[in-house]
Amino acid sequence: MPSTTPRTRVLTGITTSGTPHLGNYVGAIRPAIAASRDAATESFYFLADYHALIKVQEPARVQRSTLEIAAAWLACGLDPAKVWFYRQSDVPEIPELTWLLTCVAGKGLLNRAHAYKAAVDKNRIEQLDDDAGVTAGLFMYPVLMAADILLFNANKVPVGRDQVQHIEMARDFGQRFNHLYGEHFALPEAAIEEHVATLPGLDGRKMSKSYDNTIPLFAPRDQLKKLIFAIKTDSRAPGEAKDTQDSALFQLYQAFASADEVAAMRKAFADGIAWGDAKQQLFERIDREVAPLREKYEALMANPAHIEALLRDGAQRLRATYATPLLATLREAVGLRDLSSQATTTQAREAKRAAPMFKQYREADGKFYFKLVDGDRVLLQSGGFDSARDAGQLVARAKQDAGRTFEVDAATGEVRFGDGVIGHVPPTGSADDLRAALQRFAETEAAQ
Repeated sequence: MPSTTPRTRVLTGITTSGTPHLGNYVGAIRPAIAASRDAATESFYFLADYHALIKVQEPARVQRSTLEIAAAWLACGLDPAKVWFYRQSDVPEIPELTWLLTCVAGKGLLNRAHAYKAAVDKNRIEQLDDDAGVTAGLFMYPVLMAADILLFNANKVPVGRDQVQHIEMARDFGQRFNHLYGEHFALPEAAIEEHVATLPGLDGRKMSKSYDNTIPLFAPRDQLKKLIFAIKTDSRAPGEAKDTQDSALFQLYQAFASADEVAAMRKAFADGIAWGDAKQQLFERIDREVAPLREKYEALMANPAHIEALLRDGAQRLRATYATPLLATLREAVGLRDLSSQATTTQAREAKRAAPMFKQYREADGKFYFKLVDGDRVLLQSGGFDSARDAGQLVARAKQDAGRTFEVDAATGEVRFGDGVIGHVPPTGSADDLRAALQRFAETEAAQ
């Protein structure tokens, strides 16, 4: 069972809408399983079957895909005794958290999500209503993904570059919730393997079930060779130098080969290797890695009851350890409480309000802000920052300084700290009140 010692939490999953392909393996399965072997990492693997319902209305396909993806992870080296391995729909806290996050998520931000914008752009090209054929599930996809991540306070999420926006949105939703209800969520970061994050498919576009250009991870050897030889290339003849930069074939080879092998293939491209020879080398390199895994996969597919038992056990243990306790805390935080506890919670709230505190948040302009509050009074309001990191670092410095080097312009209310103006004192505040609150804040922190 995973240790209780704090470790970096890494969470990843694959939507159960099709057969696992080489892009899933290179972009998600392989790096996540490698990370799980690090003693400093706590890994979460989930089968994203709720996500599948956004675009698949074929129950048998969802079921089959769930089985295939689970078998693929196990065949590739997943050890359920050392990681969290579960099916998304077996954790009811995920959809409940999705609703809590929905209530703080900005619609304007969701309007800018890549998948939704792509659907709207397609409708406009076809001269249809913007939202024709767009379900609320597609629109809310980023909120469900945020719940997947925030429920377990994942620190890192391995994703392709096209998914980085969703991690940023999860950070935004988590930060907004924290601002309103207290610090409950860690803010995740995207983890990208730069050269393999997005793998090209047979036609050169991103390998995706949506484009029908995938190479199944555990295709029989003969089929694997046939598909690789079908990869789109240009018309350059043998002996003519080939370009590696835009070559899907080269990018696929790079994802599986060692540095020395990649260097040799790069030279072969420059020397004018024939496309057929390059494809043969690619086939041999991929098959060498996949063949031992293929045998394990086929054995697992023949025993679905074993996989079902592993998934259910993983979800039950995960809920007891993380999901159920956190949801109880979040329900309390938003006011979904036992009515008999009203007096106690009111006293606790008043005690908390007695100490000044910094609050960080993001506004509709996309910038990040912070303010120092003492009860209902705002003593310091910052200007806008382009990144949450910049705002957070300045808050950390302000906490350490405790007001000793703050300068307040009596005429304008501008507050100078460090290299420049960081904000202003509202009309209801004063320089003395600000310094006193900062000193009280420092004393409270030191006493804890």
